[in-house]
Amino acid sequence: QVQLVESGGGLVQPGTSLRLTCTVPVFTLDYFAVAWFRQAPGKEREGVSCISTSDSTTYYADSVKGRFTLSRDNSRNTVALQMISLKPEDTAVYYCAASPRLKWYGYTWSQSSAYDYWGQGTQVTVYS
Repeated sequence: QVQLVESGGGLVQPGTSLRLTCTVPVFTLDYFAVAWFRQAPGKEREGVSCISTSDSTTYYADSVKGRFTLSRDNSRNTVALQMISLKPEDTAVYYCAASPRLKWYGYTWSQSSAYDYWGQGTQVTVYS
């Protein structure tokens, strides 16, 4: 079982920044791709960003490119999503997810079915 713990959500104004952190078990980053998804009320869950295991390639949804940056810190067992220039449409519950490396290569990174493990989610609210 891979337990993922998200932190860093909050209530912020448009144009400001937030940093979400996903803490994963030791060695997880060696064997799992880790992604962030989000789900707004009444909408489907969507992939926001993902980092692979092999070469740390990062992937982003078009809606967040240039504003969100994903990084990982193997020494701290964390994957961080730095979000700047936040917009009201970024409001959602953000989930961290992990996919076993060999399984992940058979999917598009943004497919939620690629991920076997999920955190509980953290709320991000961007209000005007």
